[in-house]
Amino acid sequence: MGMPLELNTLIVTKGNENRIGENLFTLEKEGYRLYPLDIPVDVRKVLDSNTSGSALIKKVEWENNKTKITYQLISLNSTN
Repeated sequence: MGMPLELNTLIVTKGNENRIGENLFTLEKEGYRLYPLDIPVDVRKVLDSNTSGSALIKKVEWENNKTKITYQLISLNSTN
């Protein structure tokens, strides 16, 4: 039996991110997802929205059909 795996090239938070440091966040998603590590990726609130900023994914954890990522926000786009 195979394991379903999704490859993601951007972070979609849907407002579920948790701040754990100055520019460090965690996000938990359903299913097993693979993200590129230490390469800038876009961060969006929802899939069809504009980019909120850029982040470096520092850690990916898989457990109980969930993926938890830890990422560092490196730039933030302002609406001003």
